[in-house]
Amino acid sequence: MDWKSITFDWNRARAFLVTAEEGSLAAAARSMGMTQPTLGRQVAALESEIGFDLFTRRGRGLELTPNGIKLLEHVRLMGDAANQFSLSASGKSDVIEGDVSITASELLSTFMLPRMIKTLREVEPGIDIEIYSSNEIRDLNRREADIAIRSVRPTQPELIAKKLCSVRGHLYAAKNYLRQLSDPPSIAELNKANFIDTEKPGRLMTLLNSKGFNLTRKNFPVISNSHIVQWELVKQGAAISATLEEIGDNEPLVERVVTSNLPLITMDIWLVTHNEFRTNRRIRRVFDFLVSEFSDY
Repeated sequence: MDWKSITFDWNRARAFLVTAEEGSLAAAARSMGMTQPTLGRQVAALESEIGFDLFTRRGRGLELTPNGIKLLEHVRLMGDAANQFSLSASGKSDVIEGDVSITASELLSTFMLPRMIKTLREVEPGIDIEIYSSNEIRDLNRREADIAIRSVRPTQPELIAKKLCSVRGHLYAAKNYLRQLSDPPSIAELNKANFIDTEKPGRLMTLLNSKGFNLTRKNFPVISNSHIVQWELVKQGAAISATLEEIGDNEPLVERVVTSNLPLITMDIWLVTHNEFRTNRRIRRVFDFLVSEFSDY
């Protein structure tokens, strides 16, 4: 090996690696426990040393340039080697540590993820989890999350996806609400009932009308952009709405609204991450763990 050819500053390379992983100078500086200007100078010094830009600014974050993407693979290997050296020296070479962020819908974050995360923390106490509970899709390319659980398969070539399971949804109502209707209720009765959706008119009305209902905006006197709020309103007997059977069937206060058009919804659940994270041990560990946990559904 030509040792004289190795002239770069590892601190600068590490600053580049952490900035690429975290997606912004501010986040990288917090992760490394230094000020943002100091970290920015290290990245700028590396760019000056190698003679090309590593990042371009995109919104509040940073995006790797083509040259930055090429170098990142090599710097990741260096980072892994440095981490393994440190772990081996301290007798912790098998320990996986660090932060992993997961984004999922409100319903999945509330009713399905907590049990899984509890188990994950028991088997991997060195991994800290941050959950973004939102029905909005976070941009993995911008590092807004490490892992996403979605109901739509991504089309971006930079993302890798694994189908976790298929889930079904039904209409549910509180038992005291259903007592006002026949058993099972007819479509004609349900056309006079109250429903909850995210907006007026919303997707639920469109979906139900496509299945033989004849609902109008008057059937939706209550709306909420939060699926958790919707579900609480259903449990209180305010109206009817739809949710996943894994959630609805396990709630003793409600029952399925049985019609001839069941299931109401069928959709696939996908686990998604950026393809660059295949070499990140902690993200890969969480990804594989979630695949295993969802295999029970």
